[in-house]
Amino acid sequence: MKKETKSKDSNHEIEGIISISGKGVGYVRIKKDAKPGDSIEVEHAFLNTALHGDTVRVIINSKVKDGPQTGEIKEVLIRSKAGFAGVLEEGPAVGGASNGMYFLVPSDPRMYTDIIIPKDKIGGAKIGQKVFGVIIAWEDAKKAPTGEIVKVLGWPKENEAEMQAIALEKGFQSDFPADVESEAEELKKNGAISDEEIKKRRDFRDIVTFTIDPSDAKDFDDALSFQELANGNFEIGIHIADVSHYVQPKTALDKEAFRRATSVYLVDRTIPMLPEILSNDLCSLKPREDKLCFGAVFELSKDGHVKKEWFGKTVIHSNHRFSYEDAQKVLDDQGGPYLSELNVLNDIAKKLTKKRFAEGAISLDQEEVKFELDKNGVPIRVFKKIRGDTNRLIEEFMLLANQKVAEYIAKGNEKVFVYRIHDLPNEEKVADLAFFLKRLGYPIKLVGKNIPSHAINDLLKKLEGKDVKATIHTAIIRSMAKAIYSTKNIGHYGLAFKHYTHFTSPIRRYPDTVVHRLLFDYLEGKHINRDEWHKYETISNYCSDREKNASEAERSSIKYKQVEYMSSRIGEVYDGVITGATEWGIFVEEKETKCEGMIRLRDLGDDYYVFNEKEMSIVGKKTKHKYQIGDKVKIKVSDANLNKKVIDYVLVK
Repeated sequence: MKKETKSKDSNHEIEGIISISGKGVGYVRIKKDAKPGDSIEVEHAFLNTALHGDTVRVIINSKVKDGPQTGEIKEVLIRSKAGFAGVLEEGPAVGGASNGMYFLVPSDPRMYTDIIIPKDKIGGAKIGQKVFGVIIAWEDAKKAPTGEIVKVLGWPKENEAEMQAIALEKGFQSDFPADVESEAEELKKNGAISDEEIKKRRDFRDIVTFTIDPSDAKDFDDALSFQELANGNFEIGIHIADVSHYVQPKTALDKEAFRRATSVYLVDRTIPMLPEILSNDLCSLKPREDKLCFGAVFELSKDGHVKKEWFGKTVIHSNHRFSYEDAQKVLDDQGGPYLSELNVLNDIAKKLTKKRFAEGAISLDQEEVKFELDKNGVPIRVFKKIRGDTNRLIEEFMLLANQKVAEYIAKGNEKVFVYRIHDLPNEEKVADLAFFLKRLGYPIKLVGKNIPSHAINDLLKKLEGKDVKATIHTAIIRSMAKAIYSTKNIGHYGLAFKHYTHFTSPIRRYPDTVVHRLLFDYLEGKHINRDEWHKYETISNYCSDREKNASEAERSSIKYKQVEYMSSRIGEVYDGVITGATEWGIFVEEKETKCEGMIRLRDLGDDYYVFNEKEMSIVGKKTKHKYQIGDKVKIKVSDANLNKKVIDYVLVK
């Protein structure tokens, strides 16, 4: 909740963010993590042009006994979306001829009105094409808004059109402005690293160094250096691409990096935060090339204890580029390049992991899927990503660097900084989770109003190999607060760290670049005036919002490709697991592809089924047959709607 004032008629006014349901009803959150019952309900007639995600000022009506708290939108303060993707359609014919009126029919089901497009604003689009348009006028809430087409994307169901639509709706686009590309080109021309610059840095070029990244990665923003010390300890350096050396404040490059705030990873493409000249070349820690980095260097004992730490600018020369699979093969076969280094790193990483969980970290890793696409972007295979020791090895050393940088900053006098924070779960959500788990037969005790982290980890271990694990894991994650950026450090609940930041990915995250700048200033003994501190909180809030936008775009692209995959497999039979139940059907996830769809109650057929909310199950009235979360079922694909991004299954008995 932001601020509260009094209106002329003495009703309260409150600012908040509005959510629009599929039925066109709005809900304005009046407190953090509010449930629908804790929100102000706004009927469609009183939305007054407010759209999903907008920041609004709402007048709160007098409360009616036993009814929801209602209100009326007084003013839209901030629009959440830059524009809308959809299909261009022609208005109805008048007297057998076109009336010259066009409409953008939005793909977003929560956009409750079409957008009128004047003939001179269609931007060369053809009827039926997928387009991206913006609203240019909407003065009368009782009429449709007027807009213009700013980009023709292609035809519906074409891969390029659909992926661009997903990205643009969240405010991301691949093309960079000309002045940004020009600055990047200029940096490339002057890209040679001077001897003078090397002298300012700690030189690691003669120390064994390598990168470990996904096999399809093009930007390598972290490398590990390794050497055994005479005292039996190990010096391990986490070297991060020195983006801040190239991207200077107030430049076009910096402004565009801030505007994007993050790279976006759709199924078939990366939309980078920085132009490829930087992300894939100048800043990328490619093998057998000198590269400028910012290092966090630690002396570690064999049991993973940090004996010494050092932070500063470095220069490296990576000896080898591993993919996760390549490095894993070296460990599995106990043979291959840098075997002894990988063995030590892997052993220390496992000890760091054990220590984290002993101190209260929560296991939050979820299964993810990857797609094999044909030349037209159509998915021909969907499979689960495999996380091996090498994935966890890199993760642990990145966590170590992020934690220790934040701890270093927190020492001594108070300094402005951008932390990565994760708040305690909302009490009501924790209670709901405990109730949900109890209904599934996994009761868990609350300590105070929270679930101890060790209890969550113990439960997940107990569920290992069971079909219900993924569903419960998802429920646990949904019960938690979202990690965000902030200058106000409250620690990171999920990782059980008192201090944490993002230092390790400046090629793809703007906050990391800001962290590099601040850390370097403090290492140089500089002081940042308090009147500048608010700027960093603004950056933190904005980057948290953009991260959310990127995550939504990524999830949307995955869902689209899952539906597209199943659309060519109508009638095929699969093994599934029930992941949810509602009064209109049961949700089922196909086991291998994780393609989730619905079996509608009306399609169950052999009985009249009703929803048992207490047990989160569907029960037959005559047979008493029960379908509940975690049950294995055989399913057949009956339909896959790409426009709505939904899959329909039927039960195979």
